[in-house]
Amino acid sequence: MEIQNDTYKTLSQASPEALFKDRNSKFYGYAFPVSSEDEIKKHLEELRKMHHSARHWCYAYQLGAQEKQRVFRANDDGEPNNSAGMPIYGQIQSFDLTNVLVIVVRYFGGVKLGVGGLINAYRTAAQMTLDDGIIIEKTINVNYRIKFDYKNMNKVMRIIKEKQLTVVSQTLELDCELIISVRLTIANQIFEIFDALYEVQIKEFND
Repeated sequence: MEIQNDTYKTLSQASPEALFKDRNSKFYGYAFPVSSEDEIKKHLEELRKMHHSARHWCYAYQLGAQEKQRVFRANDDGEPNNSAGMPIYGQIQSFDLTNVLVIVVRYFGGVKLGVGGLINAYRTAAQMTLDDGIIIEKTINVNYRIKFDYKNMNKVMRIIKEKQLTVVSQTLELDCELIISVRLTIANQIFEIFDALYEVQIKEFND
């Protein structure tokens, strides 16, 4: 049986600005942890304002914690096809990252670099900014909502303590409700334990 991987690597925070120069052209690299396309648009808009006199804002991103659900995009933003976005994306792959956006802003220095020169410049700027980033490993989790009467609280809380589960939120009144976060590799096991309990309801929760 294949062991399911339930971790992924991403950035803990935005990385410092990196600068690569080639024949008077300047390539500023930036990397951000992201979890949605809305966040990606926001970072792009901010950098376009900050570098309003630049010529190109090329980028690549990858989203999705689980490998089979990952999506990516690479954008050359006016540079020759596959000379900017894909070299940037290649570095995201090289560092084995997801939920990450890398943007390289180019100021044209008056000398054409050719496709080979552009590929090298965008790849190097992306590599420099990811080299300076703080890479962390995160777990892929499943959230469950558990509902039960107050009288059943002890048996529910005992399992949570024994299995060292994370409680995301709780409402403990006559009708109790917990949201718990469980690592993907043990999610089915935890679901079955609670599902077998008398007068306890459990189902997957996506907020």
